[in-house]
Amino acid sequence: MSESDSLYEFIFCQFALLNLKKTSGRIKSSVLNRFMPEIKKQIPLLNADGTITEEGWARSPLWTYNRENIAASKLRIKEWDYYSILSPTKEFGITLTASDLGYAGLFAICFLDFKKGTFQQIDTLSVFPLGKTGFPRTNDLGVVSFQDKKLHLRFEVRDGKRTLEFGSEQFLAPDGSKGIQGTIELTEPKMDTMNIATSWKENRKAFYYNTKINCMPAKGKVVIGSTTYQFDAKTDFGALDWGRGVWTYKNRWYWGSVSARIDGKPFGLNLGYGFSDRTPASENVILYDGKIHKLDEVKFMINTKDYMAPWKFVSNNNRLDLDFKPIVDRNSYMNFLIIKSVQHQVFGTFHGTVVLDNGKKIKLENVLGFAEDVLNHY
Repeated sequence: MSESDSLYEFIFCQFALLNLKKTSGRIKSSVLNRFMPEIKKQIPLLNADGTITEEGWARSPLWTYNRENIAASKLRIKEWDYYSILSPTKEFGITLTASDLGYAGLFAICFLDFKKGTFQQIDTLSVFPLGKTGFPRTNDLGVVSFQDKKLHLRFEVRDGKRTLEFGSEQFLAPDGSKGIQGTIELTEPKMDTMNIATSWKENRKAFYYNTKINCMPAKGKVVIGSTTYQFDAKTDFGALDWGRGVWTYKNRWYWGSVSARIDGKPFGLNLGYGFSDRTPASENVILYDGKIHKLDEVKFMINTKDYMAPWKFVSNNNRLDLDFKPIVDRNSYMNFLIIKSVQHQVFGTFHGTVVLDNGKKIKLENVLGFAEDVLNHY
């Protein structure tokens, strides 16, 4: 398809969406599929030349990650698992990061205190792992683990459950004592997940294959210093950002996530853009009672001079209108000449409304989640 054809199709879809809003207010999946093709069968991720076989989005991880077809140096291959586990009632959270970026690996444990608006993190690097960290090719089975003098992580996925084990004797607790240890179990219900496979305009052999899983009930405990924090599966959720890919050198992306219960039903949001060419598909979805309701484009409105100022989120088809009140900015800065990273992952509460595919409005009031603005050169 030529660029002019893509433009005409985009204009058509925007006109159709506007027309639907003027009539019934219902968003029909057939219109969305013209602009954002939904993959509905299992297919290989990559062709023999390293390009994506079929770009788009899916409700389950239907692309088979055939790493052997990657057309890039091992230094450029990036694989990661990122978990966030939040307790809105007890006002604390844990994030766990394991990543193999080819030339380096990054591993981190972060504790978030939403009562005090603080975070404490310990992280470490491995040098030139080149894919040897051992990330599984699928996100529903396998083990990834890492250990050095600073910390240890072990993620095991089996039979619909994710067991996350982690610890560090060097972690500095809020009371001044040292140490963090924890085991958390996430249960993955039978539900839709957000899956996307896209590439970059400047290099179609650079790709982004990503799964986001929201609303996994969390149980387990974390011991920090002399204090024990307990997760309750009735109120607390975990979420996963699972990714495999080859990136271009400079990228800035925006991502937001929510896992909660609204009116007694699991409710999730995954919002994001800025990373790869999203012409084939966005990763913007509402998850309600186990089913995905697809959104088109979403805009993050941020005061980049003050990330603790209120944020705003809107969609181009008036199906999402949210305010975000920050609680804590989990920020970091790294600059090693050609490697640079500026990150603001902000945790806070969402307020506003979203509209499902059938036109039903869901109201968010003081719903805990996070949103981030990340700039990376590597």
